[in-house]
Amino acid sequence: MSEFAEMPEVAVADAPKDNWVDRFAPQVTRPYLRLSRADRPIGTWLLLIPCWWAIALAGLSDGFRLWDLWLAVSCALGAFLMRGAGCTWNDIADREIDASVARTRSRPLPSGAVTVTGALVWMAVQAALAAVILFSYNWLAIGLGVASLALVLIYPFAKRFTWWPQAFLGLAFNWGAVLMYAAHAGEVRLPAMLLYGAGIAWTLFYDTIYAHQDREDDALIGVKSTARLFGDNSRVWLRGFMAVAVVLMASAVISVPIPPGKVLALILALAGVWGFGWHMAWQLHRLNIDDPAQCRRLFLSNRDAGLVPALFLAVAVFL
Repeated sequence: MSEFAEMPEVAVADAPKDNWVDRFAPQVTRPYLRLSRADRPIGTWLLLIPCWWAIALAGLSDGFRLWDLWLAVSCALGAFLMRGAGCTWNDIADREIDASVARTRSRPLPSGAVTVTGALVWMAVQAALAAVILFSYNWLAIGLGVASLALVLIYPFAKRFTWWPQAFLGLAFNWGAVLMYAAHAGEVRLPAMLLYGAGIAWTLFYDTIYAHQDREDDALIGVKSTARLFGDNSRVWLRGFMAVAVVLMASAVISVPIPPGKVLALILALAGVWGFGWHMAWQLHRLNIDDPAQCRRLFLSNRDAGLVPALFLAVAVFL
């Protein structure tokens, strides 16, 4: 029997209702698209947004070029493909854990909708398509893209050996900030590294909120997370991550060598950082770590939080 033969229809419990995969995708493709989390686009957004930050931040010093349009579009495609490949790898590694957690046992691998062999093939297809995009960039960006695979491979196992798997996710999910800065500038400068640090702090913020959904199940099966580590002190830690993210992002903007006469661009870029911080402060005000549904809603709102500085930075480039 083919590994890609049509499997019984199995809906994923934590996917949005009426998502495009369930409504429009051919039935035979649905288990694989669900494996890639195509029915839950938030992960693609959170992987993509630091890439857009970096392109705009690099453009503050020398403006946008036509090439940057390709960078913006191609990194969106690459984020979709690499997020899909990463989620597939994560689910292969976590299939036994996912079967023990109420929220995840309906995912394609633990539910039997996809075989491990089929998942491996699907992962390879997505990674190969992403590689085609990566090889359109300069050699430094290509090297950085290849190096990121080490973080992708390690991440699913982090929760087995450290209380800080969210830090490993931050390292992997924000690598695009360094890569896309290099794709624009041809080198990695201080602003890119500061932006990378801001993204890591942001990931620690939003993924700790996300992890509170599974805190009880994780405790039962022995899976580590910052949500379990911080417990009732989570709000204090989250406030610290918020502060670090804002300070590092503001420092990244200030460290860009902006041409004389572009003071308004600097002010607008910093206004975007301010808006980013206020959005996280709003999340903290609303947070109830004992309400999984609210934790999920706040986690999802980080798409909008991340788009605020992306928009302000992009507009500042044109001033």
